Amino acid sequence: MIKLSVNINKVATLRNARGGNVPDVLKVAQDCQLFGADGITVHPRPDERHIRYADVYALRPLVTTEFNIEGFPSPKFIDLVCKVKPTQVTLVPDPPEALTSNAGWDTVRHADFLKEVVNEFQSHNIRVSIFVDTNLENIRNAAQTETDRIELYTEPYAAQYADSPEKAIAPFLEAAKVARSMGLGINAGHDLNLQNLHFMAKTIPWLDEVSIGHALISDALYLGLELTIKKYKEALV
Repeated sequence: MIKLSVNINKVATLRNARGGNVPDVLKVAQDCQLFGADGITVHPRPDERHIRYADVYALRPLVTTEFNIEGFPSPKFIDLVCKVKPTQVTLVPDPPEALTSNAGWDTVRHADFLKEVVNEFQSHNIRVSIFVDTNLENIRNAAQTETDRIELYTEPYAAQYADSPEKAIAPFLEAAKVARSMGLGINAGHDLNLQNLHFMAKTIPWLDEVSIGHALISDALYLGLELTIKKYKEALV
């Protein structure tokens, strides 16, 4: 069964727009779990423009499913993750000023750095996933870092899906096959939604997890959070 981890960053963005604590990020995380989410994902950035570091500490005792923290492995981020000890940390290469994650790691160029970070997190019994594109060399070299999983950057799939689902999924299927042959677990995320999710799930049934935030939270504005999570879970079957 493919797990659904709900990224709640957009909830924090809405809260931060007005100050105060509406909507309540902690309650939304608890409700996501109550409504069937298999995990909660957060991505604390240095400027704290959505999820704040304080949110991460406050969420830790409330997340009873899987807790996934995404981010660039700066010293401050590494310290946070080692203190919080989530289920999983997802390493992304985007710089502090990036609007959102928009590329995977060059695992050849950054091999030594990534291996050092992976080993640090694993020493704290934290599962590690490295954000990558479908470049097969990057996937093979990700395995050399001893990471537990990769997360496939799926924006190109989402962008091409309406024109040709089969063409859009082809490089991701090949990448997943290579990752699987290397003994890597496989996550996926970025721009997945109710239109394109089921096709990916049925074509790559050995995915371990998808992490979805923007589309899911946007759908919840119309459908309500409980029904939205139900629909995303159904799309993964």
